[in-house]
Amino acid sequence: MNRTETEERVQDDKARVMLTGAVLGALLGVVSSYLYTRAAEENGSPDGSARGSVSTGQLLAVLLALLGLVRQIAELGKPKKEDKSGKD
Repeated sequence: MNRTETEERVQDDKARVMLTGAVLGALLGVVSSYLYTRAAEENGSPDGSARGSVSTGQLLAVLLALLGLVRQIAELGKPKKEDKSGKD
């Protein structure tokens, strides 16, 4: 396999990973939006609208959780380090 074929394979793999991430992100967004609106309708106004009040603290908690999730996903791409502590 020559260098050009290897580079093309790497680019194809990157594109596949990016597309998979985009699809999974979109699906997660749709499911999250559905669950939010359903909960807001069940607990919200009598007319069944999806108006819910979200506090700044709640938004901050969700943002921090998302940042933690993104960090964990980024760690998946790093090679595993050998544990030198002697523990399994």
